[in-house]
Amino acid sequence: MSSQATKIIRGETIPALGLGTFELTGPEGETAIRTAIELGYRQIDTAIRYGNEAEVGRAIRASGVPRNELFVTTKIWFNDLAPENVARRVGESLERLGFDQVDLLLVHWPTREVPLGETLAAFAEEKANGRTRLIGVSNFTVALLDEALDVHKADLFCNQVEYHPFLSQPKLLARMRRADMLLNAYQPIARGKVFKSDLLNEIGRKYGKSAGQVTLRWLVQQDHVGAIPRSSRPENMRANLDIFDFELSGEDMAAIHGLARGERYSNFDWAPDWDQ
Repeated sequence: MSSQATKIIRGETIPALGLGTFELTGPEGETAIRTAIELGYRQIDTAIRYGNEAEVGRAIRASGVPRNELFVTTKIWFNDLAPENVARRVGESLERLGFDQVDLLLVHWPTREVPLGETLAAFAEEKANGRTRLIGVSNFTVALLDEALDVHKADLFCNQVEYHPFLSQPKLLARMRRADMLLNAYQPIARGKVFKSDLLNEIGRKYGKSAGQVTLRWLVQQDHVGAIPRSSRPENMRANLDIFDFELSGEDMAAIHGLARGERYSNFDWAPDWDQ
């Protein structure tokens, strides 16, 4: 595996590719997460909303991999971002995970109900108290990042957003690079739609890779970008990790960027006003 298997952000080294665990619940979910760790995944992404923090914690302990070799993220849902709720929710998450500390604590979705400065101050306090090493956000736009970084001076490590060949994020990525933040891409293979792309399949044949592997490679080959594909099947987990033995040409990178057509799959009533 090449050195591109990791990203260095604000002096912290994080695996470029992680495991998304949405819907990996119960005994089957726990087995899938443990399998991923045994296959070599070292970044695990969970959330209170996923209802599987306990499964993540058990899978990590069962894998035998030392806790300090894993980068674990959890997220607080938008209805719990008032300061008094943040502290309580973090305590509950740590209890379910069986940890003293998570590596990264994220605001799962922004909310208009609680002033952003209050939430970010509460997150900073969790970091100061040692209950999380790093803090960040998810589903934040350029305007929200500007507020967090410029107005509230938040020390944000990451913004986790939907990003794949059919959804361009140039303004957001430029803003995050200026702030030395990681853009961690969720739904990176666009709910499987990449496998139907003639271009991605054609590029894949050139490198002896699948359209999914080409897509993940395209993501992690971008500066300040990582990805957290979700998979429950060992063969897919293995394939997703097998992207560090080749490099896409500049021409192929540009061609994939050209697929963007504003297709967003995670768009809810509570979503912010997205960047155009």
